[in-house]
Amino acid sequence: MSRLSFALPLYRLIVVLLPTLTFCTTVTSEEVNRVSSNYSFTNSSSNSSIGFKQNVTVPPIPDKVDFAGEEVPLHYFDVRESLIREVTSLSYFHGTMLYIMQLDNRYGSEIKSILIEEGVPEDLYYICIAESGIQPVVSPAGAAGYWQFLPGTAREYGLVVDNEVDERYNIQKSTKAAAAYFKKAYSEFGSWAMAAASYNTGFKNVRYRMDIQSQSNYFDTQFVDETARYLFRALAFKIILNNREIYGFDIPQEYLYRKLEFYEVTVNGSIDNWSDFAREHNTNFKLIKMYNQWIRANYLQNRSRRTYIVRVPTPNFRES
Repeated sequence: MSRLSFALPLYRLIVVLLPTLTFCTTVTSEEVNRVSSNYSFTNSSSNSSIGFKQNVTVPPIPDKVDFAGEEVPLHYFDVRESLIREVTSLSYFHGTMLYIMQLDNRYGSEIKSILIEEGVPEDLYYICIAESGIQPVVSPAGAAGYWQFLPGTAREYGLVVDNEVDERYNIQKSTKAAAAYFKKAYSEFGSWAMAAASYNTGFKNVRYRMDIQSQSNYFDTQFVDETARYLFRALAFKIILNNREIYGFDIPQEYLYRKLEFYEVTVNGSIDNWSDFAREHNTNFKLIKMYNQWIRANYLQNRSRRTYIVRVPTPNFRES
């Protein structure tokens, strides 16, 4: 089992189904009648033999692509086909992509800034998107948060994980922990692409495959399917998010989520009830939790007397 786990089983299901769902572009009325005995359809087409049409095509990919400054060898047919597969899948994953674009407007610049401050490439941001969709999710394997750390790995990189606080859900601290992981992986493998692969499948697995195959290049190394697709999925997010119009995503600015405005309160003792804390700061626990996903209970005993920075919504931000 890998130390970090991709946490979007629904994504996997849709990716598997997409070839079936998106490329059946013409359905006749006879076929509709044959498979839909419990439904009736009014055919509005003047041609009674046609029930439904779509214009579904394979989206374009750029002539050149890099990941963290490392060129992707698109002149290899297998590499090109792998990228086309992921770009196609995400291009037709409309609802989720729209939501990710909205969240990107809220959180993207902060995450990228932290990565740069920590001395790693901002392209690693797209690994975060591939892992969690920039959402505080948890996988069946127990990987959690924006960067999908397992509990043991999170603690190894300095994150608190207990019943009261889980810093895997703290965007700032978990991003710093992820940056530390990537720096260690890059030092080990000498490649950001291989470092990304290790984030999916673990140090030992990458080292084993590099040694047994005598390879040091991600694009020349055989991995299991999930890891083989992993970097291409991140690249597809990078390509589409930076070329939205080309891929048909047109979101007016007013529909993009605003950056959260807040002030910070330092807490180094206990909190009997976070809801009371919220009322004291003219807000509610719902918003305190939204701003601080790392809070995992309605109280904080804080026996270790750690210091926590709580983000409190700026007055009137909710109404604006």
